Amino acid sequence: MVNMANHNQLVKIPRIDCYITKLGLGTAPLGGLFTTVADSDAESTILAAIESGINYFDTAPLYGYGIAEKRLGSALNKSGKPFVISTKVGRILEKIDSNRSVIDDSLGSFADIDPSVVPIFNFSREGILRSIEDSLKRLNVSSFDIAYIHDADERIGEAIEKSYGVLDELRSQGVLKGIGVGLNYCPPSVKAVKEMDLDIILIAGRFSLLDQSAQEQLFRECKKKNTAVVIGGVYNSGILANPVAGATFDYSPASDELITKAQQIKHLLADFHIPLTAAAIQFPLRHPAVTSVLTGSRNIKELKSNISDFNLDIPDAAWKALEESNLVNRIEL
Repeated sequence: MVNMANHNQLVKIPRIDCYITKLGLGTAPLGGLFTTVADSDAESTILAAIESGINYFDTAPLYGYGIAEKRLGSALNKSGKPFVISTKVGRILEKIDSNRSVIDDSLGSFADIDPSVVPIFNFSREGILRSIEDSLKRLNVSSFDIAYIHDADERIGEAIEKSYGVLDELRSQGVLKGIGVGLNYCPPSVKAVKEMDLDIILIAGRFSLLDQSAQEQLFRECKKKNTAVVIGGVYNSGILANPVAGATFDYSPASDELITKAQQIKHLLADFHIPLTAAAIQFPLRHPAVTSVLTGSRNIKELKSNISDFNLDIPDAAWKALEESNLVNRIEL
């Protein structure tokens, strides 16, 4: 089976009246993750994405400390086209306090930030309500579609106890269409799906060419509850884009073993004339539990490259060869 899906194919989130494209645009890079991005480049990239047919855009207060949300809202409001926005809760942006020495920057350094604020974890009812109110203002929209509880991997119990109830109220009131979690690891994600009534989850890096752990239990739990799955981190923060010495895996230096494995995958795919990046971006959607894939782009060139990789036909023989070589685990249905 080759990839018959186009990047702009719409798919319904099973539990809610919301259709998103198979490929979505994540906005951490447009908040200046690691490298500065000009306002004009951010705007042109977002407008190019929506012109290409992409309708799903994910953001968060953390990304550029509000900058990504402002850039996204500004561009989408200029587009005049329908869109689906997910943003995140669990952090609020507080005014800089000289007595506060700990800055929460768990994704790494953002080159573009609002220097007057700092992100602080806050999973309380008041924190969630304020986060949503602040995000609506930064995005300059009257509502957004999906709220993910963000990076609560180590505090998932607190998120379940304190954050979920208020989001559930907002969902029942129609303020939000869907609620979910945006996490990085499988055990807290499994707990979240089991103990909350989630419409969707975003899991980063746990269903990639180098890590298929999400299918061991998480996807099964999601299928039981008809919870949609969005996959981020398809390149595992860099190694699957360019597996060379010094590459990163989950934002830390990759081990020699992982770099070697990524290189072996790249070489096998070369026999089929398939770029590693194309296989990385398409792999998650091979599992029926997965609804959409998020990738970030800093400029139009990167966006076009991601779209091209997503739409490239990959022969079934290439996937089969990866599985038979034991480089990639078989898809568990």
